[in-house]
Amino acid sequence: MATAPFHHGIRVTEVSEGINSIRIVSTAVIGLVATASDADAATFPLNRPVLITKVDAAIGKAGTKGTLAQALNAIKEQCRPVLVVVRVADGEGATEAERRTDQDAKVIGTTAGNQYTGLQALLAAQAQLGVKPRILGAPGLDSQAVTDALASVAIKLRGFAYAAAIGNDVAEAQAYREHFGQRELMLLWPGFKALDLSTAAVQDASPVAYALGLRARIDQEQGWHKTLSNVPLSGVLGISRDVHWDLQSPDTEAGILNQAGITTLIQSQGHRFWGSRTCTDSELFRFESSVRTAQVLADTMAEAHFWAVDKPMHPSLVKDILEGINTKFRELKALGYILDGKAWYDETVNETATLKAGKLVLDYDYTPVPPLEDLGFRQRITDRYFADFALRVGTGQ
Repeated sequence: MATAPFHHGIRVTEVSEGINSIRIVSTAVIGLVATASDADAATFPLNRPVLITKVDAAIGKAGTKGTLAQALNAIKEQCRPVLVVVRVADGEGATEAERRTDQDAKVIGTTAGNQYTGLQALLAAQAQLGVKPRILGAPGLDSQAVTDALASVAIKLRGFAYAAAIGNDVAEAQAYREHFGQRELMLLWPGFKALDLSTAAVQDASPVAYALGLRARIDQEQGWHKTLSNVPLSGVLGISRDVHWDLQSPDTEAGILNQAGITTLIQSQGHRFWGSRTCTDSELFRFESSVRTAQVLADTMAEAHFWAVDKPMHPSLVKDILEGINTKFRELKALGYILDGKAWYDETVNETATLKAGKLVLDYDYTPVPPLEDLGFRQRITDRYFADFALRVGTGQ
């Protein structure tokens, strides 16, 4: 405390005590990369991240060509989230193969020069727009190369990417899944049938845009700890390929896909995604909810303690930080976001030389909430309810 100067009178000093509150970072922000050659150039400039807060108004300026309008409409059917949209140009070339290769390159983008393009432009969204997209996809454009780049961007943003698994049948979808191992990626197969806005006809539609919208809706209504699976979708008219599914049988195509780490689509009391697994082989992050919990907590702890950087490192400062984190863990536990968590100070890693250099390391652990993937009931036949049969005959019960 600074030394007070001489004063003949009365002083009133405001003493602010209490724990600094920790605010969870925003999670329901979609990052969408799409094409639309006839979109309004002022609203959707090429290769620039654009903040969209009114999806309905944006659809009116998205044109009818490419993937943008259809993707925005699929998202709108689920909720009205905040989006960061990057429009890229159509692929060019003399042959279909050349156009696909050029399209992939434009969607993936570059970081060369003074402007990021394609998917890389999502990395500039926070600096330019003040929001960080965390739910990522490029519906209709997600080739193998694009999906791999999408997962890389998701890792950098601590976000989660959704992409379509390429394949005409279950075996091909399984084989395609083997190309990926990122925990930040979920593959979806097959596609949906939906109304094409430009032709008013029912056509096959990428499941990715529906996943982006549903993920944002779940974040808004329930939280990041609830997976994408088993939530009714809006705006879906059918499934593009037949998938055998039975709630009580493990020997189904849906079960095979889920075991392989692919989320499939079912129709049971509405159309739903079915599956919660990511593309990683790690037991810690096999579920979408485990990955997103880790991401949200990491970003929350970092951003919530910006105020503490460069403060005098007294024991009271460390105590305040720990109390704030543990208070937040108790809140998250009570709300069901985690099973529990705790933060503490470890003397063994905070030695004198470390502290003297202005470095402090605090530990915390937590347990994410897994989804109930396999529910079992044990059914028994018994004679014990015959024991009071005569008595019940007499009483009529």
